[in-house]
Amino acid sequence: MADYEGEPERIWDEYEWERFLQQQDGKTEKYMQLLETYLDDPERDEIIAREMGWTQLLDANDWSAEVDALLDEGAAEDDEAAIENASRSAEVFEEHDLYRAAFALTIWIDQLFDQNASLQNEPVAVKLATHAALASAKLAAALSGDNLDEIGMTIAYLKRALKAITISMDAAAQLRNSAKKITRSQYAILQQRLFQVRDGIITLMGEYRGEWRRRFGSEGYRG
Repeated sequence: MADYEGEPERIWDEYEWERFLQQQDGKTEKYMQLLETYLDDPERDEIIAREMGWTQLLDANDWSAEVDALLDEGAAEDDEAAIENASRSAEVFEEHDLYRAAFALTIWIDQLFDQNASLQNEPVAVKLATHAALASAKLAAALSGDNLDEIGMTIAYLKRALKAITISMDAAAQLRNSAKKITRSQYAILQQRLFQVRDGIITLMGEYRGEWRRRFGSEGYRG
C-alpha cells in the first residue's frame, strides 16, 4: 500500500498491515465510545470531532453534514463501478472452500442455538458464536477480490481469522467440559468443523507467505 504515514510507496508486509488494522480498530472503538457517551449532547459532533482529532471539522457550520461527509467520503464516486467490484469480490470469496466451511460453521452454531435456547444466555456460548462469525468475516476480507498485489493484507486478515477461530475452539471446549451445555456428539461435530477452518487458515497462510517470498524475497520478511 502506498504512503503509510508519509512513507514512500511500496508493498506492505503482514506486520505493517497488522499495525494499520490495529490503529483502525482503535479509532473505530474510540469513535463508538464517544458516540455512546455524547449521543444526546447537542454539541455531540463538535465534541467527537475534537476528541478524534478531526481538525478540519472544527470550523464547520453544519456538524451533521460535515461528519456524514467525512464518514461517507468518496462513497458517491463512481457508484456503479463500486457496486460491480463489490459483487465481483463477493463471488470470489463466496466460492472459496475455506470461506464456505467457515460460513457453514456459523450456520451450524445458529442451528445449535435454535435447538437449545438456553445457550443464548450462556456467555461462553455467545463467545463461541461471536468469534466464529468474526472468523468468517475476516476470511471474507482476506479472500475478497484479487489480493496478490496486497499479500501482506491478506495474511494479516488470515491471522485475525485464525485468532478468532482459536478463541471459538477454546469456548467450545469450555461449553462441553465446564458448562456441560452441549452433548458429546454435538461437541465432536463442532470440534471437527472448527479444526477444519483452523487448519485451512494455517495452510492458506503458508501458501501466501510462500508467494510473498517468491515475489519479494526473504529480505525484510519477519515471518
